Amino acid sequence: MGFMTLNDEYHDNPKPGIAHRVSGGCDADRTGQRTARRTGLFDRALWFDGLHRHCLAAQAPHIAYAAEDGDAVKLYLIDNGRAGMLAMANWYSFIWRPVFGGNPDASRRRALLERTARRLPRETHRIVLSPVPDEDGSASLIAETFAAAGWLVSQTPCDENHVLHLDGRSFDEYWATRPGQLRSTVKRKGNKGVVDLRIETVFNAGSWLDYETIYARSWKPEEGNPDFLRWLAAREAEAGRLRMGIASIDGQAVAAQFWTVENGTAYIHKLAHDERHIQASPGTLLTHALFSHVIDTDHVDLVDFGTGSDPYKRDWMEDVRPRYRLEMLWPKAPLAWPYLAKHRMAGLAARFGKD
Repeated sequence: MGFMTLNDEYHDNPKPGIAHRVSGGCDADRTGQRTARRTGLFDRALWFDGLHRHCLAAQAPHIAYAAEDGDAVKLYLIDNGRAGMLAMANWYSFIWRPVFGGNPDASRRRALLERTARRLPRETHRIVLSPVPDEDGSASLIAETFAAAGWLVSQTPCDENHVLHLDGRSFDEYWATRPGQLRSTVKRKGNKGVVDLRIETVFNAGSWLDYETIYARSWKPEEGNPDFLRWLAAREAEAGRLRMGIASIDGQAVAAQFWTVENGTAYIHKLAHDERHIQASPGTLLTHALFSHVIDTDHVDLVDFGTGSDPYKRDWMEDVRPRYRLEMLWPKAPLAWPYLAKHRMAGLAARFGKD
């Protein structure tokens, strides 16, 4: 097992494709049964490379790594100084989880992650990971293996993820189950013929400029890192995964959405509309068109609306999955003691609050 910086392995990696062969773990289907884990954008080395370069460059990258007989695990982390280490993730990350390579079974995954956890006290006293999923068992596996290695672990919900499982449905079958008000809006505004819609799968600099202009005029806060989003859209387009939606009125773009499609999943990354044209509902019409495209053309079986509790997501999605924050403290490290004391005080306060 080793500990390495991102620069060692990926910024100058002459064979980056090797790092993309990720596997391991499993997702739970809607009955709770384990299924083969979907690997995708948020597991790839290219994702972490771009995220660090554009968004997290001020913090030194670290990869905690263990390997055995062709199987491996990597934890992509960043240095947070005296506060320990953090997951290499931010608001653009739908998930963060260990990345497994090779074809490890459940026992091997557990062993690899526990070996990594036993090595990490040499590097840090505290690790905070989020947003970690558990429908694939990631949060539970991290908590169990780090606890077995001697870390004190706390796991708390930190966000939620809205998703749609198609379960073989066509778009028409899905659409028939949407709220009546939403279906009525799409029908009324669509019949007026005011809004023109297009979906692009090739990166177009002009369309991306339209998106940035629309975003600046929307209700959304200032974009955290527009250069990263542009880089990501261009890279995903090269791989054929981009789905860029543009809605126009009289030739002027008034709504835009950035989706990607991969391994049977459609990811909704960004959406925005120009507030001056809200009466025409261009954003709603564009969302309708993109759902139709990814369901009936791309034949996805899952649509992922990312993190966040925005009420409008419930009109389009059917299931909500929790995302977790895990904090691991090494009890023998003096730098961890203030955090341990804080947890103990919080526990006492909660106990007294129940009395």
